[in-house]
Amino acid sequence: MLQRTNGIVLRTIKYADTSMIVDVYTEQHGRVSYMVTLSRSRRAAVRNVMFQPFSVIEFESDYRPRLNLQRMKDVRLSYIFQSLPYNPYKSAVALFLSEFLSYVLHEEMENVPLYTYLLNSLQWLDGCTGTTANFHLVFLMRFSRFMGLYPNLDDYRDGDCFDLRGACFVSSPPFHPDYVRPEEASRLGTLMRMNYETMHLFAMSRAERNRCLEIILEYYRLHMPAFPEMKSLEVLQELFA
Repeated sequence: MLQRTNGIVLRTIKYADTSMIVDVYTEQHGRVSYMVTLSRSRRAAVRNVMFQPFSVIEFESDYRPRLNLQRMKDVRLSYIFQSLPYNPYKSAVALFLSEFLSYVLHEEMENVPLYTYLLNSLQWLDGCTGTTANFHLVFLMRFSRFMGLYPNLDDYRDGDCFDLRGACFVSSPPFHPDYVRPEEASRLGTLMRMNYETMHLFAMSRAERNRCLEIILEYYRLHMPAFPEMKSLEVLQELFA
């Protein structure tokens, strides 16, 4: 039975000259892979531009859970970005986060709060007229709640280390190498006080911001199996001096 579906494009993989596989995080079914046939006609209803990373689309699909590849038709952009594809800083952040999500989002099940978080975050980034230098850090920290990985940051005391494996502050270094030293651990509490509206108030140098990002990604890498190196990380680290 055909149903209208909303989704956010995570990535595309070219399959043939006129077709590709599109991974979409949908509102109704979680992450789903679709086979999409493209036409070279300028009047075609389904065009390649609709499947850029983080495109927000609405389409028809006869969803069948046992199929690895679904089919979609009557695709439309349900949200038209005003700045994200044209601003080099925002587009770099979007590319990085879409790659990140393509690695960590695997569940094929409904999760409306997560879909809403992703959509609201994208719309906020698109509409922001100020600095977005800390956006990816705030996004990643708050996203950890949806993965069940939110660290315990309540018991911090000056001089504590942060145990990346145990996801908590400790008064002395643990007996393994995966921890954050005291001089850097204090920044984690700062990160958790940020939100999209207040993040511009927290000044960090590019080196400090990149170090925070490295710590966050290492945290995900330790708690999520097969988390690879991020291809878009280097580009992002060169921005926001």
